[in-house]
Amino acid sequence: MRDLTVFERLGVGGAAVATVLTVQSTRGVAAIHAVPAPFVREQLDEVLADLPIRAAKTGALGTAALVEAVAASLAGAGVRNLVVDPVVLATSGRPLCDADGVRKLIELLIGLARVVTPNVQELALLSGREVEDAEDVRDACRALADRGARAVLAKGGHLDGDRAVDVLFDEGAFHDLAAPRLRFAGRLHGAGCTLSAALTALLASGLPLVKAAERAKQHLAEALSRAGARGRGDLWPIG
Repeated sequence: MRDLTVFERLGVGGAAVATVLTVQSTRGVAAIHAVPAPFVREQLDEVLADLPIRAAKTGALGTAALVEAVAASLAGAGVRNLVVDPVVLATSGRPLCDADGVRKLIELLIGLARVVTPNVQELALLSGREVEDAEDVRDACRALADRGARAVLAKGGHLDGDRAVDVLFDEGAFHDLAAPRLRFAGRLHGAGCTLSAALTALLASGLPLVKAAERAKQHLAEALSRAGARGRGDLWPIG
């Protein structure tokens, strides 16, 4: 639902395919159920056959079988402007993808993507490098490119510093996308999804990658200004 809301706000239509069902609230993710891979493949094939897809994004995929199903459908349809958001951990820390799924994501999916959008933890996992500072981010982006990624937008919200710096690595060049770091009493929920969904919508609108990333960062800043406490937990949904 978050992705579709972002798409609507940025003026593009969207369609969704259910891959992982969760039991969650502002207290965290309590349970996860992966949708059977054949049913996911059936959903995705139907959407791809029905609609003109200018851009697409992936989120939580959960298992190797789901990664294989999604990769097969997207490769067969020749989808351009694919944004792979490698959702591995929930904000609360609960795993959203098993180890075999991560290996298949590296093997089958990142090579199909126009851009991969990991946070710091995901970047370290996918690249096989330790990521503790800004230079580590650049090193890991290069390593992930060596594993097949055409471009990497590394989300820097989890690093220390007064500014939140996302790093875009594309065609051998780095672009720093910085914004003042906002402080919140709770833990933000949905920031990464909002950024990757905005990037997808802007690519679908025809913007080149660097400009789309800059605009997506601006959209996220606006969404962060609407974040607030809603339930009994400490996860604050993005507005």
